[in-house]
Amino acid sequence: MTDDATEIFEAHRRLLVGAAYRILGTHADAEDVVQEAWIRWSTVDPESIDDARAYLLTVTSRLALNRLRHLKARRESYVGPWLPEPVATGPGVEGGAAAVLADEVSMALLIVLESLSPLERAAFVLGEVFGMSSSEVAGALDRSPAAVRQLVHRARSHVEARQPRHVVGGPQHRAVVDRFVAAATVGDLEGLLSVLSPDVTLVTDGGGFRRAALRPIHTADKVVRWLLGVLAAPEVAGLSHDYREVNGELAVVASGPDGTDSVFFFTVEDDRITEVYAIRNPEKLTAV
Repeated sequence: MTDDATEIFEAHRRLLVGAAYRILGTHADAEDVVQEAWIRWSTVDPESIDDARAYLLTVTSRLALNRLRHLKARRESYVGPWLPEPVATGPGVEGGAAAVLADEVSMALLIVLESLSPLERAAFVLGEVFGMSSSEVAGALDRSPAAVRQLVHRARSHVEARQPRHVVGGPQHRAVVDRFVAAATVGDLEGLLSVLSPDVTLVTDGGGFRRAALRPIHTADKVVRWLLGVLAAPEVAGLSHDYREVNGELAVVASGPDGTDSVFFFTVEDDRITEVYAIRNPEKLTAV
């Protein structure tokens, strides 16, 4: 392995971790896949490669796709809903984790990607996010260009159909989340009902390690009842919270004596919260 080969790979490392993260949904697995890609890269002559970026994305995406197929089988026995692993971003965040989200892959988008087939997901990430041509994606996925175009079309249509229509961001989003946090902190039932959409959905991921609902909870009344029950638990009552940028968006991070306890993401449409995602599995909070 020459110094030039090492330099080429390191120049693309963050890009590769970003691609693998979008395909897999976990930062730890993405890092493992990129390490495997490095081993493959170390066996080739860089001068024989016309386009290092396309070559490395191809190798990484193939490795990620293989790992995703294995992970899908394991996730079928996962305790409760499976949510992607959040990654801290924003000012003051060091290392490669923040760079993974250079193009801001939101938690909501990652959750939508989870509903795609492995091939659709990989094709969408390579084609739509990283701008590879149909022929390049076809080579990476061992499919014909026509098949790749169909995969990307299906994936794009699915992603667009799952996107909320009237999402608000910035100060308005923060103001609505502030109202939710203020009501939750004091156990204000009416305050919570006033900030939640009547058809709100709450999805919690505890992985069997921390208290979480085993299925998504729908409607404001049921969500509030569940939240107030959890907030009354002794292990939760002593937690503090703060606002951080995670996955390029505002998140509420709850912490206790043992570190990060949970990360909450909110989808706000107009002036109501329509979706709440809470990641509590401690194995998924290391990048926060």
